[in-house]
Amino acid sequence: MGASIVLVSSVAIAEDKTQKDRAVALRHEGRTFEYGENGFKKDPEKAVELYCEAARLGDVEAQYNLGWMLANGRGVPKDEATAAYFFTMAAKQGDALSIRMLRQVGEPVSKVPTCLLDTDEGHDIVDNALPQHQKVLGLVQQLAPQYGVSPRLAMAIIRAESNFNPTAVSPKNAQGLMQLIPETAERFNVKKPFDPEQNIRGGLAYLRWLLAYFQGNIALVAAGYNAGEGAVNRYAGVPPYAETQGYVKRIRDIFRRDDHPYDATVTTPSPELPRIIASKRSM
Repeated sequence: MGASIVLVSSVAIAEDKTQKDRAVALRHEGRTFEYGENGFKKDPEKAVELYCEAARLGDVEAQYNLGWMLANGRGVPKDEATAAYFFTMAAKQGDALSIRMLRQVGEPVSKVPTCLLDTDEGHDIVDNALPQHQKVLGLVQQLAPQYGVSPRLAMAIIRAESNFNPTAVSPKNAQGLMQLIPETAERFNVKKPFDPEQNIRGGLAYLRWLLAYFQGNIALVAAGYNAGEGAVNRYAGVPPYAETQGYVKRIRDIFRRDDHPYDATVTTPSPELPRIIASKRSM
């Protein structure tokens, strides 16, 4: 048992280092395009793209650099509210420059910036959607950004829940594309659960809430969607149900990320998060 814990910890440390190394490389590449270094022409839009991906991976300098570009309109349209979003990300990690900049740019946007929602990797479920699923994909791509949810995450949930069947009904009376039980449909004001747009909106609203409640932890969000946030709290992580554990694995296999940006204004976080983090049962 002890040896397996050490092994898991070693793997986690190695994965964390790989992610940090990738973020640093993206940030350096972003600087190359921002300033036109190393023989490259300036390309502010490319710089923003690279900084944003590094920012999503947690790189503080990239978060500040992107905020600075937006706050000053450096090669891109000036956008102080979105700049404040990135300064806030860095400030939460203790970056003094970002804390100072927040006093100048005002309040951040509440909506997650679009560039944080998607990357080029792992787009199979979107790019290779079957013809019969294109209508659902179109709705997801239209609606998901309105809720600050990655279209890939929404598509992963739909595949796992209903396999794109808008009339699906489970033994527990979960209904429609995103399999909303009546209580969840009522909670998020879904009057017609078999209407694809209403159902997707309800599922996205629930995902947005879960993302804020579990602070973007995909394993906990998936477990909450499947078993309910109460079960996640009771078990201080992914519940020991075979169905839920299999569900979480499917979502993570499709989504290929461990975290997701979230809007902290949607709801207060789970009071059990400190205990969940301490127990590491979300892994």
